[in-house]
Amino acid sequence: MSVPADPGGLDPEDAKIVTLARSARARTGAAEGAAVRDTDGRTYAAASVALPSLQLTALQAAVAAAVSSGAPGLEAAAVVTDAAMIDSGSLNAVFDLAPAAPVLRADTSGAVVQIHTSETAS
Repeated sequence: MSVPADPGGLDPEDAKIVTLARSARARTGAAEGAAVRDTDGRTYAAASVALPSLQLTALQAAVAAAVSSGAPGLEAAAVVTDAAMIDSGSLNAVFDLAPAAPVLRADTSGAVVQIHTSETAS
């Protein structure tokens, strides 16, 4: 589903994870930044990992951080990227843990350009 690029239209908690994702991306200079919010309200941010022995998208890394910290589930996720889409492996990492969680895709300015749900992911 496409959404208006108006950040003022976002729920404040969703705007927060977009901001965290932007910060993770900028801090590391990575291709992507991501953040997730768990069902307790805690947030986890990560950037893409590109090592010879380990490759993770930013969203996979953020989900892994949440899971390894004992997150009981996820409420929402955000990815900041120049890419035209979020890869299915990244979306599935969220939906494996939280089938109903929305995944926001934002451009590098932080404008949300798409929201994925488990119904729209294929």
